[in-house]
Amino acid sequence: MFRLLISDESRLDILEAYSWYESRRPGLGNDFELCLEAGLNQIERNPLLFQKRYRQLHIHFIDRFPYGIHYLIDNDTVKVIGVFHTSMNPKRWIIRTKSK
Repeated sequence: MFRLLISDESRLDILEAYSWYESRRPGLGNDFELCLEAGLNQIERNPLLFQKRYRQLHIHFIDRFPYGIHYLIDNDTVKVIGVFHTSMNPKRWIIRTKSK
């Protein structure tokens, strides 16, 4: 199994999405969090399963919500660099890949 590291920026992305969904309907943020957790577990088990989008950047789109988990693989470590809405400008996640 791979080791999963979640960047501080990704944690902020998650908190922002959780808060937005929770403000729309109580409990919806928790649903988002459960789907995100399932996606992270899938990545941890087999990160090579999901598509590359930009150079070495992989993206796994989570169930039920329009979000992708963006990550890089470095030997036995998976580095989550962002959790972005699918409508997000790609420049935002490309910038994060250059700083890693």
